[in-house]
Amino acid sequence: MTDTPDLKKLRVALVFGGRSGEHEVSIVSARSIDRALDREKYQVVPMAIDRRGRWADIETASRVLAESSDRADNVVQFEGHHRLDPRLLDDVFDVAFPVLHGPYGEDGTIQGLFEMLDLPYVGCDAASSALCMDKIFCKRLLDQAGLPTPAWVELDGTSWVEDRDGIFERSLALGLPLFVKPARLGSSVGISKVTEAAGLAAAIELALSHGERALVEQGLDAREIEVAVLGNRHPLAAVPGEVIPGHEFYDYEDKYIDSACELLAPAPLDAHVTAAAQELGVKVFRLLGCSGMARVDLFLERESGRLWVSEANTIPGFTSISMYPRLWELSGCDYSALIDELVRLALERAGRSVNRS
Repeated sequence: MTDTPDLKKLRVALVFGGRSGEHEVSIVSARSIDRALDREKYQVVPMAIDRRGRWADIETASRVLAESSDRADNVVQFEGHHRLDPRLLDDVFDVAFPVLHGPYGEDGTIQGLFEMLDLPYVGCDAASSALCMDKIFCKRLLDQAGLPTPAWVELDGTSWVEDRDGIFERSLALGLPLFVKPARLGSSVGISKVTEAAGLAAAIELALSHGERALVEQGLDAREIEVAVLGNRHPLAAVPGEVIPGHEFYDYEDKYIDSACELLAPAPLDAHVTAAAQELGVKVFRLLGCSGMARVDLFLERESGRLWVSEANTIPGFTSISMYPRLWELSGCDYSALIDELVRLALERAGRSVNRS
């Protein structure tokens, strides 16, 4: 691959599926992106990874995209055969577009692979991806930088066995309700809202079933605000959106299955709150070393009007109902233009340019 390949179309590896609990969501997101990639500009090669981490052949990957629905509970199941798709080693792509949510896709692992292959890719780099994926590390850095984030208690499998009473005491001292989360997962998988002390142990057990580390977080009486940030050295924030959960909280089913939630885009906020949310979103983006894209999730406390940082998602959902592309469309960048910009940003970060003429 040369720095300035004289090709009419960019060769894009669209990578989806993966080993995480968000496998189905990844397929739905990839299907939306595949439909939006302009074939006059891009030569798209679908690359599917099954639940074991095996890479499927192109016929299987194409079939999964074509036959899957736009619902995470109705996607085509498949099996791959390669430990790594050999085409990645043949230097045939101009850019990779990973649409892998959660571990082994959003956590810096595949980003590191692309960097080893000297293959430009869409989204945050390996270090930033790993940091944002880990809720505990992310909250530590936010707290150290003086950015407000809800109080939390950290734990892992060992401390849960050896210091169960201490974890209970420190967690309940935060006040109810509490949210118990796996440290390294997304799409609300494994998250529980605890409204009574009796439910705390089961919530922790569930979170630890999805990984070795977890956190118990203070619950706030707050509105859920999402800020879509786009860019490299000079990131910009779209108009904020608001999530009104259809369930007790914005859980996996609410996001991807029954769509009971209400997504307000733009969020009904006063102008000064809108500006403050955008400013905070960009601050978080820069603090965590993000590039390309990230969705920064905030809480707007009802009583005080204070903004709090929840987390940053480096590969936000790109389904037909996802907030990130909707907010950018409202800000003047439609889905197709957003895809173009993400590819451009990937090449810019890698110091590449492409002449389509």
